[in-house]
Amino acid sequence: MAKAFASQGDMTEKEISFTEVGEGLYAFTAEGDPNSGVIIGDDSVMIVEAQATPRLANKVIECVRSVTDKPISHVVLTHYHAVRVLGASAFGADQIIMSDTARAMVVERGQEDWDSEFQRFPRLFEGHESIPGLTYPTTTFSDSMTVYLGNRRVDIRQIGRAHTAGDSIIHVPDQNVMFTGDIVEYHSACYCGDGHFGDWGTTLDRIKAYDVDAIAPGRGDALVGKEMVNAAIENTRDFVESTYRPVAKVAARNGTLKEAWDACRAECDPKFAEYAIYEHCLPFNVARAYDEARGIDTPRIWTAQRDLEMWDALQS
Repeated sequence: MAKAFASQGDMTEKEISFTEVGEGLYAFTAEGDPNSGVIIGDDSVMIVEAQATPRLANKVIECVRSVTDKPISHVVLTHYHAVRVLGASAFGADQIIMSDTARAMVVERGQEDWDSEFQRFPRLFEGHESIPGLTYPTTTFSDSMTVYLGNRRVDIRQIGRAHTAGDSIIHVPDQNVMFTGDIVEYHSACYCGDGHFGDWGTTLDRIKAYDVDAIAPGRGDALVGKEMVNAAIENTRDFVESTYRPVAKVAARNGTLKEAWDACRAECDPKFAEYAIYEHCLPFNVARAYDEARGIDTPRIWTAQRDLEMWDALQS
């Protein structure tokens, strides 16, 4: 391998913010690192996204304890990626919720994803020795489910493929606030290595139709106010389309992966090069876009070995 993945050299500690996005609703953010969400009900608390390790999850718990002493009863995981789910044990919740599709992806590719992500982004696995194993849900749903935290209603839904095939969104109607997972990002690159480019825009349209007042995105700052929400949705759309469009043109003429990489950089670098984790995401985004443009609907499983082979091909 000619050089290391960009993320292997990213060892800078990120500053944590804990932002109220609605009454009793918070976004835990850290300068482009994976976000978590907090929903405080009448008697208990729901966490959205568990972080990559129990040690990192404890940073979320510290923030929760700064605003409430209610027990944590539920953890909702919007998809299967290791950096989102492997810290779940720290919360001690009775219920861990995923979509049926997300659970199936844990079974199918959870260990491979863990090994792959740990190799390419070691900083996000601080305290990895505390991970007890793969995280499986206690509760799953096919299309939607509703949880009541006392009188507070929380709707959990699958509204379309985007970042993965199993993405969920969480909507709290009484404050009209949404937790989108990695379907929406803010000044952070979208990781599209397991994504569905052709569906992503339609899924963003469905989020936009909610006309929410705030969003806690997958990465980046909390989005408070309709103007900021809509700007982030459209920026995410632009990122996804700008990644896929040049790659698809190369694939259509049977060009190489390296040619697709060069074409994508030419379009995306001027707009997104300063975004968090941009260099980390780009090779995986190009590889997946190249596959989808050639008719591969189900993303191929990333393994530690496949990561290295793909990266080596892009250096030639």
